Amino acid sequence: MNLDTTYLLVGHGSRHIEGNKETLHFAAQWRERHPEWRIEVCFIEHAEVLLDEGLQRAAKGARKVVVIPFILNAAGHVKMELPAAVNRARAAHPAVAFQVMRHLGMGREIFSVLQGQLDRLMKELAVPDPQSTGVILLGRGSSDAGANGELAKMARRVYEANDHELVELAFTGVTWPRLEAVVQRQVKLGMMQICIVPVYLFTGVLIERIQAQVARLRQQYPQVAFALGSHFGFDDGIFRLLDSKVSGESGEPMLECDGCKYREAAEAEHLHEHSHTATGCTHGHEPHEHDCGHAHQHEHDVAPSQA
Repeated sequence: MNLDTTYLLVGHGSRHIEGNKETLHFAAQWRERHPEWRIEVCFIEHAEVLLDEGLQRAAKGARKVVVIPFILNAAGHVKMELPAAVNRARAAHPAVAFQVMRHLGMGREIFSVLQGQLDRLMKELAVPDPQSTGVILLGRGSSDAGANGELAKMARRVYEANDHELVELAFTGVTWPRLEAVVQRQVKLGMMQICIVPVYLFTGVLIERIQAQVARLRQQYPQVAFALGSHFGFDDGIFRLLDSKVSGESGEPMLECDGCKYREAAEAEHLHEHSHTATGCTHGHEPHEHDCGHAHQHEHDVAPSQA
């Protein structure tokens, strides 16, 4: 086994213990695929091993640590908390090289996974006419417009790849629209079937909440057939995506450098200052150094009551 390099999966973390267990189980399966690799796991919140401890464990005995944000969309946790923790790890372990990969994102691999979910849901509904079957991509929701925008791009991609009259976006919390409002609109527009595709890697409190919401919607709209997808973290496409990131095939090796565009929230809990000097960010041109020159407020990807 090559112990010179550690691959550190950084999960979001969930108040639902089964969600964190699934992330650990995923890592165990990834190790089975690559027994020669050293793979570690930590979480940003709601878990026993958080960022600082995870980075410390990963650096022990290693020459290089490859940090992989195991998160679909990048908001405050990925854009600010993770780089800050990596900077602390660099200071504590000057002999170790830390490389931060991009989050999973909404690229062709995730599109393929979501398309597979939609295909299965259509079969569950006995392959109805897509013109009368609405599709709703259901995301976590964030106070960061860029993170929500990634999912909006995916909704457009799904629309263009299929024949559905309506492919829309809804969020479980933090931002709008919510699931019930989008379902109401699609029913008013004549949809006889609705496929709901959750954009989640693993189970958690929000997955349970979605199931309860859909149960109520089935009672409210008995004339509409609903098909609900599931979280997809164990899909083979997720393993292939991580493999491509590690091998460099993804073409996006480093964390995107857009923290300076991070908007301020009106009632955030903490203030942060950060610089791109030591984050290892690149835009595909010569490295640059600058200080943002302003404080950023800490915005949670999920409201505390929804994690």
